[in-house]
Amino acid sequence: MRRDTPIPWQAKYLALAFIWGSSFLLMKLGLHALAPVQIAALRIFAGTAVLLLLLRVTHSRLPRGRRTWGHLLVSSVFLTAVPFTGFALGETRVSSALAGIGNATTPLAAVLFGWALLPSDRLTRPKLVAVVVGFLGVVTIMQPWQAAGRPDLVGFAIVVAAGMSYGLGWTYLRRMLAHVDLGGLSQPTAMLVCGSVLMIPVTLVWWALARPGPAPWSLTTQAGPAAYGAILAVLALGIVGTGLAYMLQFDVVRGAGVTIGSTVTYLIPIVSIVLGVFVLGEHLAWPQLAGFGIVLAAAVVIGLPERTRRTAPHPSSTVRHS
Repeated sequence: MRRDTPIPWQAKYLALAFIWGSSFLLMKLGLHALAPVQIAALRIFAGTAVLLLLLRVTHSRLPRGRRTWGHLLVSSVFLTAVPFTGFALGETRVSSALAGIGNATTPLAAVLFGWALLPSDRLTRPKLVAVVVGFLGVVTIMQPWQAAGRPDLVGFAIVVAAGMSYGLGWTYLRRMLAHVDLGGLSQPTAMLVCGSVLMIPVTLVWWALARPGPAPWSLTTQAGPAAYGAILAVLALGIVGTGLAYMLQFDVVRGAGVTIGSTVTYLIPIVSIVLGVFVLGEHLAWPQLAGFGIVLAAAVVIGLPERTRRTAPHPSSTVRHS
């Protein structure tokens, strides 16, 4: 009798990098018919539905306790509502490739927030140098010395802030819920449930401020093939990129460990650049490419394990994306 060969973690690792790297392309496509807040809300709602279904299939449970849910709600602000809305909003002004580069600042932010909020985290000299160099890379991308031909500074600042939001959210989780067992799909499902709750008032406030603009359930353009394609892109972003990707992430962590699993962060902006250039015809000038190389090198240095630290990193230190 023939047995099914299990999928190796390396294949899931590459699939995860492609899925999260393509999220910036899908957001750019979604902007053809939906506003940034609509994209974030639909993405979170679709991802929540998928994870709740997977939670039921795997017979797992959501966390319990008001205190736990309170901390999850706070962290969800920085891990779902702010970055998902911020990246979509930033892409109204910059390319999807640049948005992916903005996501690469997450490790830099995680080091700074960890040093500020976690007594156990030490800001060693190599990490401090890497953070400084990484932000010099961000400045190189922004080209403040050039008046013409540089990226939209407001748009790029938004996507950088969205990427740094992940670093703050994961640091908050490590500080407040390090002692709570949130294994399996419990944590990401609870995070997206909180994100769904958060996006309801956010969407209503956006609707009130945007009136007489489109309603939350209406399109920003006329219905047609392009509009339907935009909706499908955002649904794919939610179902695959925000829902099923979590399953792949935990499989990779189980198969290869947290340290290797977290390195997928380095591939995400590379995938976003390749898709932006070859699928959407976007263009990056040499300062953006050079700055990205600097940021990526700094992120890799930050991710290197310390020689004096023998304990394994906490699972919540795995940086997620887009």
